[in-house]
Amino acid sequence: MTTRPAPANKSLRISIIVPAFNEERLLGETLRHLKGAMRVFEPLGWAAQLIVCDNNSTDRTSQISREAGAEVVFEPINQIARARNTGAAAASGDWLIFVDADSHPTPELFAEVAQQIQSGRCLAGGCTVKLDRHYPVLRLVTGLWNWLSRGRKLLAGSFIFCEAAAFRKVGGFSQELFAAEELELSLKFKRLARERGQRIVILHRHPLVTSGRKAHLYTPWEHVRFLLRTVLAGGKTLNSREACYPWYDGRR
Repeated sequence: MTTRPAPANKSLRISIIVPAFNEERLLGETLRHLKGAMRVFEPLGWAAQLIVCDNNSTDRTSQISREAGAEVVFEPINQIARARNTGAAAASGDWLIFVDADSHPTPELFAEVAQQIQSGRCLAGGCTVKLDRHYPVLRLVTGLWNWLSRGRKLLAGSFIFCEAAAFRKVGGFSQELFAAEELELSLKFKRLARERGQRIVILHRHPLVTSGRKAHLYTPWEHVRFLLRTVLAGGKTLNSREACYPWYDGRR
């Protein structure tokens, strides 16, 4: 079954969802970038909703979000998948955009998202990423990821956009995973897109600038140890919050 392009003047609502756990240091700048990028929807007559899911923070995450004009919802269980799902449950948009709290999307990137939505052929998508600072090793890793992402249509968790109905149909992010939940969602979206005759896109002209803070918050050995444990355990470490410590131990 093929789809026809949506009319350009169709009124839509876009919900931007930001999961945040103790992000008072970086969240304000992210929200500033988001509010600027969201303006590209105004000439199209599209409404935009900005939601921050406070994932059991103990700092000023909620206060900063409210001061920036965002709606705040609360998820008491520390898990990125749950935070994103809780934000999505509160969203009223026809399309959802998930953005990490340490990332800075541009108006140009959002304009590309709007073009994909208007095409009527896109079910979901993501974009390539670049780091906010020069980290030689991570730059190589990021380059490899961007190559895999574009070739295999894999979505980086830092930026995902999708039809809200499709997100709910596939069950959202898996709450059995404490990391790599975006890869599992990518596979579900790819199957649904094939069934519907739609496509998954990875935008690359305007990469998402995201923080490389894990490069200095964690030693190379800590990164290697996590990767080795994950490989040797056949991915079972991804089902454990404690094992996925780079995301959950609170270092900021």
